[in-house]
Amino acid sequence: MPKRAKELSAIEVRRLGRGVHNVGGVAGLLLQVTDSGARSWLLRVRVGDKRREIGLGAFPEVSLAKAREKAGETKEAIRMGVDPVEARKAARSALLTSQRQGLTFIKAFEKYAAKKLPELRTDRYRAQWRATVEKYAFPELGEMMVHDITREDILRVLHPIWNNKTETATKVRQRVEKTLDYAKAAGHRVGDNPAAWRGNLELELSAPNKIAPKENFPALQLDDVERWWIDLQSREGIGATALAFQALTASRSGAVRFATWDEIDLDARLWTIQPGRAASKISPTGKPHRVPLTDTMIELLTNLPRMGDLLFTSPRGGVLSDATLGKVMRSMHEADIERGNAGYLDARTKVQAVPHGLRSCFRVWVTERTEFDGDMAEIALAHKVGSKVRQAYDRSDMIEKRRAMMAAWGRFLRGEGGAKVLKMEAAR
Repeated sequence: MPKRAKELSAIEVRRLGRGVHNVGGVAGLLLQVTDSGARSWLLRVRVGDKRREIGLGAFPEVSLAKAREKAGETKEAIRMGVDPVEARKAARSALLTSQRQGLTFIKAFEKYAAKKLPELRTDRYRAQWRATVEKYAFPELGEMMVHDITREDILRVLHPIWNNKTETATKVRQRVEKTLDYAKAAGHRVGDNPAAWRGNLELELSAPNKIAPKENFPALQLDDVERWWIDLQSREGIGATALAFQALTASRSGAVRFATWDEIDLDARLWTIQPGRAASKISPTGKPHRVPLTDTMIELLTNLPRMGDLLFTSPRGGVLSDATLGKVMRSMHEADIERGNAGYLDARTKVQAVPHGLRSCFRVWVTERTEFDGDMAEIALAHKVGSKVRQAYDRSDMIEKRRAMMAAWGRFLRGEGGAKVLKMEAAR
């Protein structure tokens, strides 16, 4: 039987010098004294088939009596089949996991937003992106820990707005889902995402396209185009000129309003919009969108006064507002009614046509009045065509074929188009 160590008193323990000393009271309880004078408790014990030295804390923060108590508890745990070292590692791991998970939804959203917002194209869109979550999700989820958020919490956010603000509610759900995905990837939560749609919220909420079908922009009718174009040509002002350029190019109003002279190559007869450019709707990682310039477009551009970098500068300087082009369309509509006509109305909704609807008018013209390829029209509208594989391998934008198509569209605007336009007409 091993010799039992003498049970030292507290005073005797304080007098111990450098080295490792048995203090008695509990077999294997040691006091370690370093050269610097630092003192700490060790328990030398066998755990299974391993010899362990288990730290019990520093002296005098842990007193002699407390060290003997902790040593006794540790040995009792070992007798119960617990490895104190592994148990301590597990406890530390659980603590670190808990600390990582201790993140509120607001903080998780801010972290995700810091990565997401630079991808968005405009300050206005960035502000809208944040505002939807701040207004609808923060009041319910803001101070909740992300690992505590459940499906019921998400439904509490969405139910009040799902049927009457469906588009907004859909965006809120998507942004909450992405925020929780980010939190999970960062180790702040585990398990399924309670904001996911497929196999989850779709079982509780009506499909968005069933309760709020997406409305198209009111478009100019083909039979009204010639009358509308004549009316537009009679109007003065930079807004009317910009609207004419938008109609001729079938471009988005933002692309026209932010267009700059360095995007125009009159010799090559091209307008090139670079990825990520303001209001371009082209992702920074996308491809440039080239617009072929016809004779009519070039004539319009050469007659423009150059007042800076922008093609169309507002009277006060800077970019034209979207409302400027809309105002031109509205005043044309009202004037047409005053002349005894019906105005410029969408064929289906009977709502006044808007600038963006000119793009729909162009697309309908391609389908109903021409033999031009539909994919070519989609490229002209800066839409993606085909699968991702096709997009990766078919990199042609059919620029010269599109030039002929846009020239034919220009003639149709001016009332020079025939009943059916052949796709191989010359561009002019």
